[in-house]
Amino acid sequence: MSENTQYIVSARKYRPTSFEGLIGQDNIARTLKNSIVRGKLAHAYLFCGPRGVGKTSAARIFAKTINCEHPSADMEPCGQCESCISFQEGRSYCIHELDAASNNGVDDIKALMDQVQIPPQIGKYSVYIIDEVHMLSSQAFNAFLKTLEEPPAHAIFILATTEKHKILPTILSRCQTYDFNRISIPDIVSNLRSIAVKENITIDDESLHIIARKADGAMRDALTIFDQTVAFCGTDVKYEDVLHNLNVLDFEHGFKITEQMLANDYASALLEFDSILSKGFNALYFVSSLSDHFRNLVVAKNAALDALLELPDSLKKKYKEQADKCSLQFLYNALAITAQCEAGYKESINPRLHIEFTLMKLCFLSGGEVALNAVQSVPAAPRQAAPARQAAPVEKAVAASVPVVDTPESRTASQASAETPAPQKETAPSTAESPVQTATEPTPVQVNDAGQTETQANAEEQPAPAPAARRRKATKTASSLSLDAINEEGERKEVSASGITLSDKMPEDLAIYESWKKIPEQYVSRPRLYTTLSSTKTNLKNKESYKLLEFYVQNSSQKAWVEQELLRELESKIQKDLGSSRVRLAVEVIPQEKVEKRIYMPEDKAKAMISGNEEIGNLVKDFGLDVK
Repeated sequence: MSENTQYIVSARKYRPTSFEGLIGQDNIARTLKNSIVRGKLAHAYLFCGPRGVGKTSAARIFAKTINCEHPSADMEPCGQCESCISFQEGRSYCIHELDAASNNGVDDIKALMDQVQIPPQIGKYSVYIIDEVHMLSSQAFNAFLKTLEEPPAHAIFILATTEKHKILPTILSRCQTYDFNRISIPDIVSNLRSIAVKENITIDDESLHIIARKADGAMRDALTIFDQTVAFCGTDVKYEDVLHNLNVLDFEHGFKITEQMLANDYASALLEFDSILSKGFNALYFVSSLSDHFRNLVVAKNAALDALLELPDSLKKKYKEQADKCSLQFLYNALAITAQCEAGYKESINPRLHIEFTLMKLCFLSGGEVALNAVQSVPAAPRQAAPARQAAPVEKAVAASVPVVDTPESRTASQASAETPAPQKETAPSTAESPVQTATEPTPVQVNDAGQTETQANAEEQPAPAPAARRRKATKTASSLSLDAINEEGERKEVSASGITLSDKMPEDLAIYESWKKIPEQYVSRPRLYTTLSSTKTNLKNKESYKLLEFYVQNSSQKAWVEQELLRELESKIQKDLGSSRVRLAVEVIPQEKVEKRIYMPEDKAKAMISGNEEIGNLVKDFGLDVK
């Protein structure tokens, strides 16, 4: 029991007490020591930077050093004089600390200003360390301003903050500002390794790197995580236990999925993703880890970038081995796809499908049964109003968007098409003979119900292609569905199951309401659903690229059922009726205040009458009537 009461966490036990002990802040330590040696001390300092990087520790060391009676040759506090001992024991009258997070009022600052006028009893300077100074109120800052500008000769202020931008410019201009950096992973690993030796703890470099990466550049966080890990694993720390305790995704998952992508094995990739989700990992965290993995592969491909790969030597070797199997083009496209996935994750209606589709695209990057262009979207035509222009031949429009699979059948079709001229109108010049005209916009491509690509109809009718040309055109459509429908920001040219093309024209509000009135009639055979849709209230909202029609149901259970079973069907019906893809449906629950309360029981009717008429209430009281 006595051991537990004497236990001190590592963040406090191994807090630096000298400039030499500051991790990763060598430039700041050197500057402060030089200012002490040369006797050029400012009256106000501002230490700013992320949490846990040594700001307050540096302020304490600096304050202790300038009051030390016997500093060393390199300006380190001796730790043996009265000034150093009193500070270490917490009874110093020369060094004062104020937590601005809890003492942020103008009265607290005024009390501090009164104390500033008292000269130090031991040492040369009275040092005032104000932590989290950005928490001071505006009135407190203004009260502090005059004293900070012209303090007594014996007073030195050291302000520490994590949010420099919240401090008044008038305060910043009166302070020497020192920006503390995040501590690098190698520095954190080195410090943790030395502490593990002192504490007789066995831990490998892989585990230390995991802790350092989790700390995100904060030494205090790293020490806290280290204590947590030791509490879980004991004195013999294993890599697998660290991953389990900290809920960190193993690097092996990235290596495995990348191998599956190189082998075009999308089935195994989807199963691996499902296995990761079953372990409780966040789906977005998985995509972020995958992006980091591809970034590390890019770095590993170039020996000059080895310093950017902050990993143990064993992992560096694995990354270099796998990087040799990947082309830069593959890694570039993979990073682009994962970045797009992260950006669109929060807006996705089905996040899991969003990520699974991303994994499928990644598996087709290196070739295989399906070309990458079969899963990438065809570029949408620009949304600019332009006069009618001459349509390019179908073959040219398709060739610009979908690659041709080089097979014997396609080569035969190409030869036949070249030998067989297409019938032409005598009044119109031949497309093949006319010079190529420069077009300001690409010719839009549509997909009909037969899975063939066609150019948009012009005022002039296109000649019918030869049979061989039709076969070649069908061969070129490696992807039967254009993914313009996936492109949320481009023009939406969607095709329904019946072959109806949906335009990108924004429908009128009245037309949307009229189309919604027709919906319930399609569900007459389902009375309950018909009644719900007929009586529901609607609300139309104008979004940036579409119009959103909201309809209301009675409770959250109804909402969940509609979203899962009916919403997509209703949206498809109203889009088909309007002939536009720029209308969406959403279901909401009626707000509680808008729900009409119906009275059924006699006592409820009586209470309603009393609340609505004061005279009835008085009669009930006078005659002592029981309305319950």
